[in-house]
Amino acid sequence: MHLGWPALRSASRATGPGARPDTPALVDRFGRVATDLRVSLTDRCNLRCTYCMPAEGLDWLPTSALLTAGELSRLIRVAVERLGITEVRFTGGEPLLRRDLTQIVAATTGLRPRPSVSLTTNGIGLARRVDDLVAAGLDRINVSLDTLRPERFRAISRRDRLADVLAGLAAARAAGLSPVKVNAVLLRGVNDDEAGALLDYCLDHGYQLRFIEQMPLDPQHAWDRRSMITAEEILAALRRTHRLTPDPAERGSAPAERWLVDGGPGVVGVIASVTRPFCATCDRTRLTADGQLRTCLFARTETDLRGALRSGASDEELAELWRGAMWGKAAGHGISDSDFTQPQRPMSAIGG
Repeated sequence: MHLGWPALRSASRATGPGARPDTPALVDRFGRVATDLRVSLTDRCNLRCTYCMPAEGLDWLPTSALLTAGELSRLIRVAVERLGITEVRFTGGEPLLRRDLTQIVAATTGLRPRPSVSLTTNGIGLARRVDDLVAAGLDRINVSLDTLRPERFRAISRRDRLADVLAGLAAARAAGLSPVKVNAVLLRGVNDDEAGALLDYCLDHGYQLRFIEQMPLDPQHAWDRRSMITAEEILAALRRTHRLTPDPAERGSAPAERWLVDGGPGVVGVIASVTRPFCATCDRTRLTADGQLRTCLFARTETDLRGALRSGASDEELAELWRGAMWGKAAGHGISDSDFTQPQRPMSAIGG
């Protein structure tokens, strides 16, 4: 019995009790295979969203601790060529703050086999960079947008940049990126009355909206499950103005449950990491901007790939270190466990 966990692929056979299967892939003890790499490029951000960081910002990583473009590209190459990674998503912090982002994207899309390459951004500065990113091979983009009201945007992000975000979204669509996805977090008593307005805006502009339950990844450790807007509440709000039916397309390992809006073709997604965890199908592995490997957003431990890389490790040695770390991945994030504690790093330092 595997309690709903997918079985290990037939090519992966354990050589003894508790032994890791003899396979180059990033398998874990529960039969999952990681094929999706999330790469944080920086912990810095040009917004100060209330649910992500304090008004004064955080103690940023020193430049010497960050992976260089060459180091990032080497680790991504190891992941693609030796470990079976097929998707790479660049995150932050705010990845557009990396001046060498276009070079990093181009190096990644130049790999063979070529991975799918995407970017998660707050959209500030996207309008002037998106054409270069598309020319470098960027396939998809996600832009964060929690409100359509300028005064609320200022209150949530502590910056007056809503117009820049909307311009970035429009530029991404004009550049041919499809689908352009919008990520929104609803906060109780702040913007929780905008679910329908955000959906209508995205439907009207051809964007694909995904609501994300607020997760316990704030540096203040002030997250409270009782005040979180749940997936059920989000769906109830949307159903006041729209008819939602489950998307018949197979979800696979996608984090979002998808719903057809008014029969389609428009869709809306809900990522319910807290109330409807999808750990059993997780296919992600994570690399922080300072070269630490994380098996989960909520992991309490990290594996130092930067240290190994800078100490002269070979590609295969780096791959073996990566495989060993992923074999030890936990069954789930444990948010509902009585002994759950938030990771020390906030979301901006881990990468979304």
